[in-house]
Amino acid sequence: MPEDAKPQDAPEAGSNQPVWERWQKKRTFVRALEGTYGEVYKTLYAQPRIVHGPETGWKGGPAYFHKITVSPQNVSIAQSIECHVDAFAPGAYGQKHGHMNSAVFFILSGQGYDIHDGVKLEYEAGDASVVECGCVHQHFNRSQTEQMVCLVMKAKPLFLFMHMLFQKTVDYPSDTLLKGFEDYSPPSNL
Repeated sequence: MPEDAKPQDAPEAGSNQPVWERWQKKRTFVRALEGTYGEVYKTLYAQPRIVHGPETGWKGGPAYFHKITVSPQNVSIAQSIECHVDAFAPGAYGQKHGHMNSAVFFILSGQGYDIHDGVKLEYEAGDASVVECGCVHQHFNRSQTEQMVCLVMKAKPLFLFMHMLFQKTVDYPSDTLLKGFEDYSPPSNL
């Protein structure tokens, strides 16, 4: 967007336009690798290899939170992958959506289920849920008393680079908390 252009008014709910804060801000999806081969590889090899989770802030809430740990916008070495952590309060669920890239959800704690194109798939800590390309899906914490935390890995930047951009939100995530969990916050040690 040119610097002198004014941002559009927020679109109406139900449109396929970005309405969450994270979709309204400018993001880096694929970063330029410029320079000579010698410069590029030395720069990449000099990058830190550890991302300290507690130093990366949680976004979202009040019932569903996420933190992007590896992506071209916040880690210089990663170009083709994105990795984030999702935390669901008891009984919470994420947005119902679909996208072109596949994704793997590794369940770190808790128990939940996904609905993939109308099919319910249950899982628990230690399991991995694979979302195929183009699948309309939604993630649910099936516990009414414990949080669920997932590590999500996908090749989203690579798909965007190949101009496979389609992503649509069908329904938004839960925004209410169960009684007794009104003060829920995601884990501070991740």
